[in-house]
Amino acid sequence: MSDVTRAKHGRPVHHWRRDVIELAALFTAVAVADAVANLIGHGPDGPTLLLVSAVVLVATAGFHTWWARRHGHAPPKSDTGARPRSEEQAGPSDQSRDASATVSEESALWRMRTTVKDEPGSLAALCTALAVLRVDILSLQTHPLAEGTVDEFLLRAPGGLAAADITRAVSVAGGTGTWIERADAHDLVDAPTRVLGLATRTALDAAELPLALRQLLGRCTIRSLPAVPAVGSRTPEPVPVEGALEDTVMRLRAPEGGVITVERPHLPFTPTEFARARALVELDARLGPRVPRSQDVLTLPEGNDITVRRADTGDLAAAKEMHERCSTRTLGMRYHGPIGDADRYLNHLLSPRFGRTLAVQTASGRIVALGHLLWDGDETEVALLIEDAWQRRGVGSELLRRLVGMAVEAGCESVYAVTQSSNTGMVAAMRGLGLPLDYQIEEGTLVITARLAPPVEPGGAMEVAERLSSAGELGKA
Repeated sequence: MSDVTRAKHGRPVHHWRRDVIELAALFTAVAVADAVANLIGHGPDGPTLLLVSAVVLVATAGFHTWWARRHGHAPPKSDTGARPRSEEQAGPSDQSRDASATVSEESALWRMRTTVKDEPGSLAALCTALAVLRVDILSLQTHPLAEGTVDEFLLRAPGGLAAADITRAVSVAGGTGTWIERADAHDLVDAPTRVLGLATRTALDAAELPLALRQLLGRCTIRSLPAVPAVGSRTPEPVPVEGALEDTVMRLRAPEGGVITVERPHLPFTPTEFARARALVELDARLGPRVPRSQDVLTLPEGNDITVRRADTGDLAAAKEMHERCSTRTLGMRYHGPIGDADRYLNHLLSPRFGRTLAVQTASGRIVALGHLLWDGDETEVALLIEDAWQRRGVGSELLRRLVGMAVEAGCESVYAVTQSSNTGMVAAMRGLGLPLDYQIEEGTLVITARLAPPVEPGGAMEVAERLSSAGELGKA
């Protein structure tokens, strides 16, 4: 192994040949000196010659020392393999500095879908086209079709790169039917983790199924139609047990016998998405009716204790008894229709399939108030019914604050309440939320919409939660 090779591998270079030569020279010098001493020492001028020889040797040693200090014996840098300091500093540190500079550049997240031919090299062509634009692929899912494959990407692109530039490059690389929209940090969660999280939420609460489907499938409209329609509603068309998929419409059989319809006009569903949605619905059906049994005990200003808890169809009888204690005016303001049909609405309202219900009960176990958070397609409705004897005591404000908090956690952008302009209690409760409100009045019916922070807005949900907390003192409405 040569000296240069050893230096490259970080091994010290030892010049053993020079040491051998120096040792041989020393032995030779001693032999010569001994011969000269024997020859001269026995002659007539021996002492004089020895003295002269000593002087010569001292002079030679002095000259050698001076020469060594001036010129040195260190081998050249190329011989030892030593690297200049600039090269040593230009290694990993420069690379990390360049990497951090690249990461610090402004970037944007995109979700993109495109259809490619199911043949070798098609995906590689897409990746090459994206790499030319300096687009990083963070995750990839494939959705096989009968002809071709739908590739779903999560991309990180330079901030100045427009969506049209990405779709144009993908089209040139062979992608068809390309769809792209901005993504956020929530999309960084990989698909298996997200699906497992949604399954866990659905297993804990039957009311989570519509929300889980919406988060699984993205921007879509979900409607649940009961098997036995309410008064004036039409009976839903029957759906096969395995469900039905028609391009942008997905129809699934609900566990209780109704129909769950999912629509996404801007993007067709894939068979993979249909299978995932059907698996969630089947999980919900196997677990049966379930509602979290947590409850909170609150004390009203006058000292009475009330319990706020989740309610479901198991509370149907107690809810009907509350109806009987409510006045005609109270029921009319809540249901906006014939009072005799009020009991028929309860089975739908209390079902976790169509939303969440909070009940307020007294120490004796009697229900005195109900609050509903209802999934209405893309929108979310809040509704309150307070027994006459418990009105104007802060019960409605507390229920409404909790319902809106649930809507924020579910990622809803707004909630609306339908009431009458003369229902000052409901108007005051909505105003007490401290949120931006929109009012629409038509023929005596008042629709109040409270705008919540969009889910993608950083800190938006926290800001709404703080407003609701500051507005949550009992006795203000």
